[in-house]
Amino acid sequence: MSALWVFAKEKQTTAHAAKGIQWMSVEEAEEKMKTQPKKVYVDLYTDWCGWCKTMDKNTFSHPKVIEYMNANYYCIRFNAEQKKPITFQGKTYKSMAKSRTHALADEWMNGQISYPTSVFFDEGFTNPQPIPGYLELNDMEMIARYIADNKHKTIPFDTYRKNFKPSWK
Repeated sequence: MSALWVFAKEKQTTAHAAKGIQWMSVEEAEEKMKTQPKKVYVDLYTDWCGWCKTMDKNTFSHPKVIEYMNANYYCIRFNAEQKKPITFQGKTYKSMAKSRTHALADEWMNGQISYPTSVFFDEGFTNPQPIPGYLELNDMEMIARYIADNKHKTIPFDTYRKNFKPSWK
């Protein structure tokens, strides 16, 4: 492998990462799923959440996170307190009357409200895995790879975690 090739590949990765995660709406992801099924990642956040902002700054801005998530997931940023009705899988969800939480966010978090929450889905928005709290770089890599590589279908998470070696620096 030549040094020039390595430099060109690194430059390409950096340029791709500079664009950031390719966030899309729920509707856009559902539409893309019809022709190109892919795993889905949802970042459930609120405007006032300090840890959400820290995750934006420290995790979602990292070039390896950007590259991996864009390649392996449809990524959705979902303000969990938005007022806009969302139609998802033929059902319309709205802001809940007794709380500020959107009903779709509540469903994806299984009623366990926490911000930020990362939700990983298999293709077709199946098998949601909500993970509450701030995810540091190593945790994001471990969980994203666990789901994207389908290890969650054959290996218990505790076993996977014990053997996982982070590579994103």
